[in-house]
Amino acid sequence: MTAPVRHQAARDVIPATTSDSAVEHWHAAVEIRREWLDQGLSTAPADRAGAEDRLAAVYARHSRPRPRFRWVESPRQALPLLAGLPTHDVLQRWVMSRRPPGTPPLASDIAAGLSRLRGALDDGVSHPDLDPPRSARKGKPWPVLPPIEALGAGVPLREVLRQGVRDALRTSLADGFYLPVRGALATYGRLPVAWYGQQEAHWIGYYDMLRRLGFARYGSADADHLDDWAVLARSCGWWWPGEDVCLVVERPAVVATEPVAGSWHGQVRLRQGGAGPVEYRDGWRPPLNR
Repeated sequence: MTAPVRHQAARDVIPATTSDSAVEHWHAAVEIRREWLDQGLSTAPADRAGAEDRLAAVYARHSRPRPRFRWVESPRQALPLLAGLPTHDVLQRWVMSRRPPGTPPLASDIAAGLSRLRGALDDGVSHPDLDPPRSARKGKPWPVLPPIEALGAGVPLREVLRQGVRDALRTSLADGFYLPVRGALATYGRLPVAWYGQQEAHWIGYYDMLRRLGFARYGSADADHLDDWAVLARSCGWWWPGEDVCLVVERPAVVATEPVAGSWHGQVRLRQGGAGPVEYRDGWRPPLNR
């Protein structure tokens, strides 16, 4: 047995203090995390009909009629069509105490609705297996350890799932994918606010995992809202919501990744070196910083 294999095997040994149920829950969570990571990196053609139906539902949720849809093959191809859509600075002004006159842009309403949704989903998470006794650690931060070792050390399952599913997916899909690709577009100027379709799986997968493992009970309206976002993550790439036209990007044709060195939770990043690790269907390869 090689040293790396022995090291991994040692991590997988279940300490005597670890409950069987916590370990079972963790292994089930890993499978759901893998499912959502695959969605976030998918190169299958978009399900255009499914995406358009759910985007129309997002519009309806904010009292807007069904938009016209404009599909493009890459984020770069979208650039000439983004004029007039709000940037983060514009949205920030709408959350200040002195708001601009007029009606807020749709992107502002979507962002506010998404913030409310996440708060409601957090409130729906409650299960005795998630948390330690109230006296545990008395406010001290929990150690960051490999998951089985963490459970054996008394780290609550809630914290292990947060690190191992939500944070791990964010590392792979936000830090590891859409932020570098968005950065490659920065040379063209400031981009309007976008949502990232399949790469939104980093938060969708976390709340879906909690629901599927029985750790959360969401209200029916919140569950439906989450399902809208989940279908979008399974259906399309990035999208920009305009008042009348929604611009939607096809999923990439090529995505090449590599493991994040020293990671415990299957985190990946776009492959370093060689040909560009991402290619869209119009042939655009984002010039990523190396």
